[in-house]
Amino acid sequence: QVQLVESGGGLVQPGGSLRLSCAASGIGFHFEAYVMTWDRQAPGKEREFVAYISTSGDITRYADSVKGRFTISRDNDKNTAYLQMNSLKPEDTAVYYCGSRLLDSWGRGTLVTVSS
Repeated sequence: QVQLVESGGGLVQPGGSLRLSCAASGIGFHFEAYVMTWDRQAPGKEREFVAYISTSGDITRYADSVKGRFTISRDNDKNTAYLQMNSLKPEDTAVYYCGSRLLDSWGRGTLVTVSS
């Protein structure tokens, strides 16, 4: 069973930056074998895709709303995925989740609030 724990959320002013982390663990879970994804859910809205990264990290994809501002990465030695978020906007306010769509396994999320 895989466990995913997000961290790094918080309150930040518009234009600021945050770095989210997603630590993966589990007996028999091979982190390096799975594409990792970040989704988010804003208050009162449906959950939406943010970014994903291939197993080796050489392929990334982003939602148009975050392209050029967010960077997804991973460290397979540390079983950790990251989401660097720059130039944050109030509309980025949401709970951010990391997970594997293939396994349909997700963390509990970390709240990011962008407000002055």
